[in-house]
Amino acid sequence: MDKLIIKGGARLKGEVEIAGSKNAVLPIMAASLLSEEESVIENVPSLWDVQTMVKLLRSLGAKAILDDNGVLKIKPGASLKPFAPYKLVKTMRASVCVLGPLLARLGEAEVSLPGGCAIGPRPIDLHLKGLEALGAEIEIDHGYVRTKTRKILRGTEIYLGGGYGSSVLATDNVMMAAALASGRTVIENAACEPEVVDLAKFLKKMGAKIEGEGSPRIEIEGVKKLRGVNYRVIPDRIEAGTYMFASAITNGDILIRKMEPGHLNAVIDKLQQAGVRVEKYKNAVRVKRTGRLRPVDVTTLPYPAFPTDIQAQAMALMTVTPGISIITEKIYPNRFMHVPELGRMGAKIFLEGPSAIVHGVKKLSGAPVMASDLRASAALVLAGLVATGETEVQRIYHLDRGYENLEFKLNMLGARIRREKE
Repeated sequence: MDKLIIKGGARLKGEVEIAGSKNAVLPIMAASLLSEEESVIENVPSLWDVQTMVKLLRSLGAKAILDDNGVLKIKPGASLKPFAPYKLVKTMRASVCVLGPLLARLGEAEVSLPGGCAIGPRPIDLHLKGLEALGAEIEIDHGYVRTKTRKILRGTEIYLGGGYGSSVLATDNVMMAAALASGRTVIENAACEPEVVDLAKFLKKMGAKIEGEGSPRIEIEGVKKLRGVNYRVIPDRIEAGTYMFASAITNGDILIRKMEPGHLNAVIDKLQQAGVRVEKYKNAVRVKRTGRLRPVDVTTLPYPAFPTDIQAQAMALMTVTPGISIITEKIYPNRFMHVPELGRMGAKIFLEGPSAIVHGVKKLSGAPVMASDLRASAALVLAGLVATGETEVQRIYHLDRGYENLEFKLNMLGARIRREKE
């Protein structure tokens, strides 16, 4: 197991390029199962989660080859297996996205439940509700979801509302299954995230008939067959947002290239409120600190509001911002496992229900800290960049799940980070 040793105090400056979106490519990889033909996916990031999905696709009987240039070729063929084992699904929640495609292609699927999650309960009830509405018979037995259809899936109107708003992966799963269902499906309260839109574009290129993606109402007219296609995945907005906060917290000046600024309007707005200069270009932003930071209040909500996946990074910035900031988590109310670790570095943060009250301090101090999840890991790295002395971030396999060459890119910007074995 690896760890990162970070020597704080360096001002980040320069240019960085953003990789393909983790949260977009994983459902797209699952969607490739809807056709027997080969699909070629470009701009695929080099991540553990991608490798896990490649292994899962191979276990289902598909041929999947990822080269060093981020090009992934997937050929499902005519004889897929309907079984997704626990040993693979347990390591990555997005594995559940194969449920819809397998059900639509084969008329049956047996997929392990994803299991627990460090950021709190994340049930798949909306996935099952949507598939059941399409005509699937569902049984949960010995930790597996077993689904089958007596004849074919049939389009219908489905409301996918949950206790904390819409669900991205549930919208993905239902949209994929509906693409091969008979008749018209309407998803109400659909997730509007750019990653959902990207999946819809991939499906439409395959021959699916979809309208309304990016809005709370998506309409799908089922077709009998889909084809293999070539497709390029969108940039990772969460990676881009992380580098934006890295520039802000280090008093830096970073040009972030190969990204979509329009996907991060809420993040840009909060950084500007905090006194950070953000210049937007067609496929880039420049983030520069020009003066004193100001406290801001942040509330995470479904897109286009502030993303829950950038909440921890924003908190890292607020720990060294004079004044009091309030960060409220409306997606995953328990997503504050980074708080005690930031506290080990001298941060003053108090939890009250779904909110964290952050009292900015003059400086953080390096300390051994432990990463609990992917985005918490990123927050600890950002804190380490400005802490005095050395910060040791343990269990960084979380980072490798979702960030491509993070320490290499940060070091190119002037950071002082080394990777060591624990």
